[in-house]
Amino acid sequence: MVSKIDKNAKRKIRQKRIRSKISGTAALPRLNVFRSSLHIYAQIIDDEKGVTLVSASSLDKENEGSGSNKEAAKQVGMNVAKKALEKGISEVVFDRGGYLYHGRVKELAEGAREGGLKF
Repeated sequence: MVSKIDKNAKRKIRQKRIRSKISGTAALPRLNVFRSSLHIYAQIIDDEKGVTLVSASSLDKENEGSGSNKEAAKQVGMNVAKKALEKGISEVVFDRGGYLYHGRVKELAEGAREGGLKF
């Protein structure tokens, strides 16, 4: 019998490997991405304190339409960048969460860069 590969379990292994090398501090917080089949979420996290500083998602009222496309991901990136700049955060470390840097994850990153974040 052929067993089906659990893609989320493989992603969790990649995520753990990435997180062993990347950590957010107060001076340089971590921009974390979570992508579900319907929506995309972004958080800026200070890992030393264990606090989420800023968050945005495709579920927010500013975002209209579908949350599962590139346009929505870019809008989420721009929203998280705008909120971060309001809080005085201009530079972050990007954590792709074990996902490939492609498609919606890439669009979110480009939207955050267009919004003014540096990484």
